[in-house]
Amino acid sequence: MAEEIHYKPAYELAELIRTRALSPVEVVQAHLDRIEEVNPRLNAIVIFPQEDPLALAREAEAAVMRGDELGPLHGVPFTLKDCIETAGLRMTLGSKLMADNVSEQDALVYTRLKQAGGILLGKTNMPEFALWWETGNLVFGLTRNPWNTEHTAGGSSGGEASAVASGMSPLGLGTDLGGSIREPSAFCGLVGLKPTIGRVPYTGIQPQVIFRAIHVGPMVRTVRDAALAMSVLAGPDGADPYAIDAPVQDYMNLDGPVSGLRVGFSPTAGIAVEPQVQAAINGAAEAMAGLGIQVEPMEIPGLREKDAGVISAVMYNAEAAFYAGPTIEGREGELTEVFRQRFLSAPPRPLPEYLEAMTQWEMLKKEVREYFSGYDLFLAPTVPMPSFPHGQTEFNIEGEALNGRHALRGTVPWDLTGSPAISVPFGFTADGLPLAVQLIGRHYDEWTLLRAAHALEGASGERRNPAL
Repeated sequence: MAEEIHYKPAYELAELIRTRALSPVEVVQAHLDRIEEVNPRLNAIVIFPQEDPLALAREAEAAVMRGDELGPLHGVPFTLKDCIETAGLRMTLGSKLMADNVSEQDALVYTRLKQAGGILLGKTNMPEFALWWETGNLVFGLTRNPWNTEHTAGGSSGGEASAVASGMSPLGLGTDLGGSIREPSAFCGLVGLKPTIGRVPYTGIQPQVIFRAIHVGPMVRTVRDAALAMSVLAGPDGADPYAIDAPVQDYMNLDGPVSGLRVGFSPTAGIAVEPQVQAAINGAAEAMAGLGIQVEPMEIPGLREKDAGVISAVMYNAEAAFYAGPTIEGREGELTEVFRQRFLSAPPRPLPEYLEAMTQWEMLKKEVREYFSGYDLFLAPTVPMPSFPHGQTEFNIEGEALNGRHALRGTVPWDLTGSPAISVPFGFTADGLPLAVQLIGRHYDEWTLLRAAHALEGASGERRNPAL
C-alpha cells in the first residue's frame, strides 16, 4: 500500500487517518520516501523543516489512538512555497540577497494548516522574488516538470507544482500575482485555486507588494482537496486589509446541483491560444452542457480591449522595482539576469503611463463586474500552451510571434480583477503533457466555482500520474 499512499488525495488521507485505516506515520513515511526517490531529479523541495516530520506524525498517531478530537488535516503532510514565513526556518525568496534569511514569524496560512493537524514536509522552489513564469534561481537552481523533466514546471509556484504532481506532497500552497498558482498547476496537471482577493489572508507572506492583486491559495490533485484547504484557510485575520469578513461558505458541499448555472466560454479569451488548448476549452464547454449547465459562447470585451498584460507590466514593474529598491541597492550583481533585465534595465515608467494603466485597470474591473451580473462563471484557457522546454522565451501561435510572458496572458486579468479562479486538468497532448481549463467566478463565491469545477473534473475523462 505504501506505493499508493503518495498519490492519494489529501481529503482521502485525512479520512483514512481519522478511521484508523492508515496511520500518520505511514502517510508521512511514504511521502518522505517519495521525496528521497524523486526530489533529486526534480529539485522541487529545497528547504526542510527543523522539526522531524516523523516525530510529529508519531504525536499525531498517539492522538488518534487516544480518541482525541482531530482537525480536518490531522496527520496530513503539506508543503509551502519559499515565500511563506515559517519561524526559525529559512525563507530565501529564491534570491542570493536573502539566502541566509531566517523568518521570525509564522505566516497565518501556515499557522492555520498546523492548527488543522497538518505536518510540514518542506518549502518549495521559486524564481527570484516570485516574479517570473519559470522556476529557477541562483540559490537552488532549476525545478523540473515531472511529466517531462526537459520542460518547465511553470512559475512562480513551480516548485510547489512539481512537488505535488510527483507525489512528494498531497497539498501545497502557492501565491499568485500574475498566474503563479494556476500556470504551474496547468503545466503539471494539478488543480490550482486562486481565491477572491483577501479571502485567504496574505499575512506573513513575501514579497509585500501590490496587495490589491496578490493572492495565496492551494495547489492540489483534486477539487475536493482545494475545498478542504479553503475550509481551513479562509477567513479574515484582522491584519490583512483586503481580508474582509465575507459570508462563510460550505466549501466541502460539492455535490449540489449545477444545472441551471449560466456560463459563458471563450476558447481564446481574446489572446493567441494553441489549437489543442482551444479544443480542451470546447470539450469542457460540451461536458458542462451535458451536466445541465447553460453554456454559451461569450467574449468579455475588456479582456481584448484593455490588455491586461500591458496593464500588469506597467503596474508590476513600476511598483516591484520601487518596493525592492532598498533590498537590491548595492547588490545588483547578485541578481539573476532575468530580474536585472526586467526590473533594473528597463527605463522608469512615466507618470502618465502609470496613471493610464490604473485607469484601464479600473475599467477592466467594471466590465468584469457587469459580466457577472448576468453569468455565474466564465470558462477560458488557463494558459495558451502546454508546458514548454526550459528557457524557451519565444513562441509562434498560429503565425503570431510572442514572448515568454504570453504564458500568463490567460491568468493575469483575474489577478487584476481579484476574481476567484481555478485551473482544472482537462486532457493531455499527444505527447502526454497535461492540458487545463480555467473557471472564473464572482467575488466571494468560491462555492459555486468549486461545485462547477468538481462536476467538470468528474467529466474530464482519464486521470494519470507522471511516470517518474
